[in-house]
Parts: sequence; structure tokens; C-alpha cells
Amino acid sequence: MRENEIYVLSSNPEIKETLRSMIINTLDAVLSSIDSDRCYSGIDPNDLRRIINSIEVLPENGIGFDKTLKRVEEDVLPHLLSTWSTSYMPHLHSPALLEAIASELIIAIFNDSLDSWDQGPAATEIELIVIKKLCELFGYGEDSDGVFTSGGSGSNLSAVIQARDKFCNEQLNWDVKKKGLPAEYKKLRIYTSSISHFSFDKASHIIGLGYDNVVHLPVNEKCQIDTLKAAEIIKNDYEDGYLPFLIVATIGTTDFGSIDNVKELKQIADKYNMYLHCDAAYGSGAIMSSYSSRLGELSLADSITIDFHKMFLLPISCSCLIVKNKKTLECFELHADYLNREEDEEDGYVNLVGKAIQTTRRADALKVLIAFMTRGRDGYRSMIDRVIENAQYFYNKIKDDPLFITGPKPELSSVVFAINKGDELNKRIRRALMSKGTIIGQTVWKEKVMLKFTLLNPALTHEKIDELVKAIKEYK
Repeated sequence: MRENEIYVLSSNPEIKETLRSMIINTLDAVLSSIDSDRCYSGIDPNDLRRIINSIEVLPENGIGFDKTLKRVEEDVLPHLLSTWSTSYMPHLHSPALLEAIASELIIAIFNDSLDSWDQGPAATEIELIVIKKLCELFGYGEDSDGVFTSGGSGSNLSAVIQARDKFCNEQLNWDVKKKGLPAEYKKLRIYTSSISHFSFDKASHIIGLGYDNVVHLPVNEKCQIDTLKAAEIIKNDYEDGYLPFLIVATIGTTDFGSIDNVKELKQIADKYNMYLHCDAAYGSGAIMSSYSSRLGELSLADSITIDFHKMFLLPISCSCLIVKNKKTLECFELHADYLNREEDEEDGYVNLVGKAIQTTRRADALKVLIAFMTRGRDGYRSMIDRVIENAQYFYNKIKDDPLFITGPKPELSSVVFAINKGDELNKRIRRALMSKGTIIGQTVWKEKVMLKFTLLNPALTHEKIDELVKAIKEYK
């Protein structure tokens, strides 16, 4: 059988053997490309662009898999980012556990979709039990539920839509789902930290409120929402005729890993009948650690965003939204005769499309199941403790050194710092390290350019941290 006649997987032994060979050859190529702890080849972007632009994307006649893999091995694999490298630490972009990488193969081969039960029977049931366990893990009761999404932005958007619909239904006696937006719509306001994720501004745009209706609350020295100032701002808005409907607690800000006080924000939310959402895309993994108490009382929130491609160390992308009251998910429910017939659901077939913005969804809950079963609570505790303790080790190492400026004391695994010699030097340090195969982050704190270590790799050692500190000091 010629290669161009093999279309899709089947029970045919020859086709199964062809897939086995393709996977083995691909894996060999990938493993052969891993020959150092550099996370990046260091190639200049213009040189890399010339290499990539030389690839003929759609030839008139296909060249076959073997030749294609050879070209990818030569021109692409050497310059892909090695997220598993301990030299990679700029973003909330984690290495992936080995068992989770293996699970991606299962997900891709079977290609189940999580919209209707008949497109993923076992996958649907797996999402249900994983969501149930997550609700239990974060302290939610029997009335809770959740759904997997494409990422933290998708989870946060879902929460914003739910909060809007709930407020309009209960406070304005208006059904947005059926009637569209109420006359008072432009008075609705969202409140979030001034250093929260930009997905809330995006969500406000998408639902028709716009950026101006997102109020960015001031933060304190620990980069947490200043709840006294927040209460005053919301009180003034309410008295001026605005309609506060959502307040967001960030459980691990992108730059600083800072954690907002959920209990105090809940008190503000209750006073104005607001929806409280916890964006725990970053910090949710710490629920598995010995430091889980740092997260606060997350079970007080109406919903929680959980990202598994951050501290949980799973491949991109994998996120979910869990809700305290499953009825809030009903805003996404809509029946179609070809997809999620009501009579099927009455007979016990669960069609998850009624909980999600997306229709087609990957069976991402499977990789959560496989990782959780493989590692267990103790395995995850060990890994996440290590990354949190690595951040503390690095912070302690530089905080009293007069050469360094340090940002807030880390609560999770991010440390913001700078060399005390001006913004331009710190920018040059980051670029110089990247050219040598080490990538660290850059941000701004108190109007200063700062560097950042986002330490999500449990394989990182104190010795490697010491080497990086020494290398950074050499640029002074």
C-alpha cells in the first residue's frame, strides 16, 4: 500500500503498523533534538524567519511523511522552545509531565469531541467524574458543576457571561438569553485588580460592555487588591447609579503570583449582590501543595478558573471552570435536533455542549485523569512544594544583596527582581541570556523595568538557581 493511499486509522494491520512506525520515527527525531539544557537555540529572529520561510507549505505534489519529517527535524525542531528545560522561566508556561504527553497521543488518535455523548461516550463520563473531584477538591458541595474550556481566558469569559446573566435575571428581572441586553446595560460594572489578567477586559468587550466598564482596583504593597479602597470605590459607583455585578479575586497574578483576599472580597460582593469569581488559573495548582492555605477560602466564590497547563504541569491547552451552583451554567444551554436532543438527555445521555461556549471540545479531562492517577496527591504535593520552595530560595538569596531590587515576597512560584543599575541594563541582561539559550521574563513594577523568574519546573535545582544568579551578576 502506497503512503498516499493510507488515509486514516483502521483495524487494517498494515495501517496500524504504518502509524506505529510514524510515531516511533517522530519520537526518535524529537528525542535526538534534545541534546542540552538550553531552552532555545539562540538564533536571531530574522535568521529563523528565513529558515521557516524557505519551507514550501503546500507543494503541488506531496513529498510523503518521511521527507516531511526529515525537513522538520532539520529546520524546525532545533528552534522550537524546550519548555521542559530548567533554563526556561519567563512565563506561566510549564513543562509537561511524561504521562500527560503520552495521554495526548490517546486524545489525538481517538479524536473524541465533548459536545454530545455519542461523539465521546467514555470521554464524556470521564469529564463528569473529573469535574466532580475538582469541585470536591476546592470545597464545593453537591450542587456544584463545571466544564472544561480552551484555557483561562475561555474560563474567565464563561464566568463573566454567567455573572451578567445571573445579575440581570435576579436584580433587573431581565432574561438576556431571550431578550438581549436590557436598557440599563451600560451601567453594569466589573471590578478586578489593576494587575489582573487582561482576559476580563477582553470579556467585557466581547459581551458588549467595553473596557471602560472594567474598574481596575488599586493594590497594596503585596500586590493584592486593597479591599478598603475597593469597598469605597464600589460604594461610590453604586451611589452614582452604576450596577456592580461582578468582582474578581485573582489567585496568583500573572507577574507576581499575588493572591487576593477572597473572604474580604466576598463581604463586598454580598453587600451589593455581586457575583464573586476566582481567577485561579495560576494559583489553583497550589491546592495540591503543603501551602494550600495561602489560597484563602476559595469555596466562598461563585466560580473558579483552574488551568492545568500551569502549576499542574499538563500540556497546552487544558482549563476548566467550576461553579458553586450548577444552575449558573444553564445560560449556555440550547438544544439542537441534530446534536443534544432533549429525549436523549431524559434517557441518561449527557450532552456537555449545554454547559460550554464551545461546541467541539477535546477530551482534555483524560489527561487530567491520567496525571492525577499516576502521581496521586502525594506526587503532586512533592512537585508543587518544590517549585514554591525554589521561589522562596531564590528570593531569600537576593533580597539582602544591595545589587538587587526585589518585588513582593513570593506566595507561589514567581519572583520579580532587577539589577539596581537602571532599566536599560536589565533589558540587555534578558536579551543576552536569551541569546545563550536561557529565557527569563521582563515586566514593570513601581515604574521600573524588572526581570522575572517564573519557576514552574520541579526539576530545577538550587545549584542551577545559584548559577543563574552568578551569570546575572556578571552583567553589572
